[in-house]
Amino acid sequence: MGTDLLSFIIFLPAFVAFILMVTTTKVEDVRNIAFITTIITLVLVLKLYLNYDPESGMQFVINVPWILKYGINYYVGVDGFSLTVLMMIAILIPSAYLLLWDGRTKGYWINMLLVQTGVTGALLSLDIILFYFFWEMMLLPVFLMIGNFGTGDKIFTTIKVTVYTMFGSLLMFVAIIYLGVAYFNEFGLWSFQYSDLTQITNLTYAEEFWLFLAFLTAFAIKIPLFPFHTWIMDTYKNAPTGAVFLLSSIMAKLGIYAVVRFMIPLFPEIYIQFSSWFVFIGLFGLIYFGIAALMQDDIKRMFAYSSASHLSFIAAGIFSLNDYGVSGALYLVIAHAIATGALFLLIGILYHQTGYKTIKDLGGIAKQAPIFTFIFAIMLFANVGLPGTNGFVAELLIIFGIYQFNPIMGYVAAVTVLVAASFMLWMFQRAILQKREGPALKMRDLKIKEILGLAPWVILVILMGVYPDPFIDKFEPSVIHYLTDILKLGAAK
Repeated sequence: MGTDLLSFIIFLPAFVAFILMVTTTKVEDVRNIAFITTIITLVLVLKLYLNYDPESGMQFVINVPWILKYGINYYVGVDGFSLTVLMMIAILIPSAYLLLWDGRTKGYWINMLLVQTGVTGALLSLDIILFYFFWEMMLLPVFLMIGNFGTGDKIFTTIKVTVYTMFGSLLMFVAIIYLGVAYFNEFGLWSFQYSDLTQITNLTYAEEFWLFLAFLTAFAIKIPLFPFHTWIMDTYKNAPTGAVFLLSSIMAKLGIYAVVRFMIPLFPEIYIQFSSWFVFIGLFGLIYFGIAALMQDDIKRMFAYSSASHLSFIAAGIFSLNDYGVSGALYLVIAHAIATGALFLLIGILYHQTGYKTIKDLGGIAKQAPIFTFIFAIMLFANVGLPGTNGFVAELLIIFGIYQFNPIMGYVAAVTVLVAASFMLWMFQRAILQKREGPALKMRDLKIKEILGLAPWVILVILMGVYPDPFIDKFEPSVIHYLTDILKLGAAK
């Protein structure tokens, strides 16, 4: 299979989706075929993971002309950054199928497959036009899932999230074209390979600054960072569970990844110059969203704010300019994806069973559904960074990184993380543990297939928490390359 392995991983889900789209297969068969496709994709990614050499940089590269006249290529490859996120996606998606197993339509499963191709393609793209193509491709199926399968004011929610994301995408597209023209003016030929675009020297400081802001706006909306977050609450409240899972666990992480992949190499001086501001914005978002989460009674809205708070913390780590912060941020990308993905899926099950999602109406779940409660607790502990979980390792590294960047900011980060943990545990006591009759009586415990779906996530939470080195070793050489070769900063370790 050789270097074509990446193409199989990218296009297999979309190929199967189009086959299923034009056939009259029953819903159950569509679901089963889609699930098997994700398992095959996972096996291919595992093969890639085992054959990847952390010390050899970009690997499994495919570079063939696509639109030759304008230097646009089908150019894909994998390094430590993208491999780590790719492995996370490959594990999470088939597991999610097992938790979403019943009561879905044919279109639901087809959209899930299309999103997987869009996300994977964007993740592995090394041509920035190709990245934009896959970036847009992953959005449309999610819009369809919210509009068709959402609840409440789902049409308004779909329009709102569409306007937000299209605004960001338009700014990014203008910036991409501007960079392509700048490269043509300097070198006399077209190219949109990001490694070529980093060679541009004819841009003024003002031009670089505005281009940096255009990219940042697109990625900040996707993450989301303050103040580009207002779409997230209605979306997480009204979107179907599968769409919330994709947005929170997969697509938000791609926004973080895109900052590392494209913005740091393209605009290293701007990245360094404004790093203090972005660490400050990240910490402000950590506190702001944490307080907002504390005030919520709707459990989905509470986790939406909590998710935004952790993503702001990840952003602060990315801009901390040292190995601890950047490595911790990438580790938290994985840890947060696992924890929030599982929690949103479990909340979906809870709401489906009881009909309630307000914290004051819940309670008594632990007695009625002990396995559900056990896995919910594991994911919650990972989410708040308790020792022994992957969240603890990630948050500790980020705090070290921010402390090294600025000791005062490091203390603020440490205290704020503890505050965030306290309100999450308070919610757990009220919504799950406290004795209460009523809605909890409708709650059933997890089925075998749901337990099997969540088992890999539980194993990863604990394994990454007690033995992180094999996971960090996969992406740390890429982090050091960025810090020493691109930013000329040297590495902390």
